Amino acid sequence: MLIEVCVNSLESALNAEKGGAERIELCSELGVGGITPSMGLIQSVLHRISIPVHVLIRPRSGNFTYSELEIEVMLADIKICKEMGVSGIVSGALTNTREIDLEKTSKLVQASEGLHFTFHRAFDWIKDPLLSLQQIEELGVQTLLTSGGKSNVNEGFENLIKLKEAGRNCTIMPGGGINLENIEKFNNSGFQAVHFSASKIINDVAYEIPVPMNSEKFLQEHIITISDQNLIKEMIKKSR
Repeated sequence: MLIEVCVNSLESALNAEKGGAERIELCSELGVGGITPSMGLIQSVLHRISIPVHVLIRPRSGNFTYSELEIEVMLADIKICKEMGVSGIVSGALTNTREIDLEKTSKLVQASEGLHFTFHRAFDWIKDPLLSLQQIEELGVQTLLTSGGKSNVNEGFENLIKLKEAGRNCTIMPGGGINLENIEKFNNSGFQAVHFSASKIINDVAYEIPVPMNSEKFLQEHIITISDQNLIKEMIKKSR
């Protein structure tokens, strides 16, 4: 069973390889489900580890329904990742009706030609998982990262089994709650790969935080935010 570790820093990437991981998914901001890491982080990781590096292409937190401008950015990120020498791309797009956005996901897959493509946990929002699995297989997706449509792999176990049995040429990779207590169960159940972060909390800051920088209004999955050009104009007018 292949072990993929989700990492969000150079230190975590080094620890993953030292710990015996066979592949990493590189991202930033695990707390929001991951977003595209910086080019500097990707470059540093590629220079320091020898196992395959798959990069998450997700331009923001929130939902997985992307505008044309967001897709433009995602395609540019994939191009740069290919030029840098990553081994795989992790991405995907949904429609407003919680179905696979076939057109946009196809663009992402085609842009990733020559690399391994994983459809990420956006799949866990899908209304019809078995139909959607067939659709992403037809698009050329090689791996599906999923918790079985539930908040964790334990709750989604039966759905994961169904997906594994239905898959033809797409590896079903359970992720989201894989731990010491359940990883053996997934190995014994015939899954070819699992995904986890094996994270531990460290406290590097010896002082109390004087002013919080996190903003709850930006961390709600049912919304996204953009700059308002009219408000900007009004603000500039008042500043003159």
